Amino acid sequence: MTETQQGSAPAPTTVRKIDIPESGELAQLAGVFDDLQYVLRCCEHLVTALGGPEAGPVQVDSDPALVEALWTGAVIGYVRCFSGRAAVLTRDDLGSLELEGDVGEFHEMVSKLRDHYASRHVNPRESYSIGVAQSNDGEPRGVAVVSTPRPLVDETTVRLLGRVAYALSGLVDARMQKAQNDVLGVAHEMTPAQLAQLPLVHLADDAEATGEDRADGPGDTAG
Repeated sequence: MTETQQGSAPAPTTVRKIDIPESGELAQLAGVFDDLQYVLRCCEHLVTALGGPEAGPVQVDSDPALVEALWTGAVIGYVRCFSGRAAVLTRDDLGSLELEGDVGEFHEMVSKLRDHYASRHVNPRESYSIGVAQSNDGEPRGVAVVSTPRPLVDETTVRLLGRVAYALSGLVDARMQKAQNDVLGVAHEMTPAQLAQLPLVHLADDAEATGEDRADGPGDTAG
């Protein structure tokens, strides 16, 4: 949970669910921010898996299955942040990041990769062709299934995705701060009796966090 606290006032003991357009916007922003943090975490692990034990903050074995799983998760998570249904991030937001290179072209490439790795019909790891084995006299003697592996993602691409996700995290975080203030402004206009009529939100002790806990960094990914 994230919350806005005023000055040195004691921490609130009760949370009420407020269903207004401003809170809906904040919830959408929070979901996208979490996805971007997930992408960053996948990229951190991938840097280690692709570059060796000294390349990232967490040691990960260089297993092709693990690399594919992490990269697939990162790609799907990243593209989901631009969902038209959520309408939180658009391609135009990429132009405000002030990153080197053609970020828009990279974004389009990642979007196409999402369709590749999330395909319901095509194996993303290998392509297959079938051959007939011949003996010296030309007679068919067997069938050969020949697989051609597709290349794994490279470290440079992973680091670039990490930099883009980190920059977008800062953009979304700033919007979350504004959305929090908007929600709080609406709540201030309500009377205590009106607030008491809102449904309670039951929180686990370990689920509480302040707004400062959202600003996770990219570790070595953005290097």
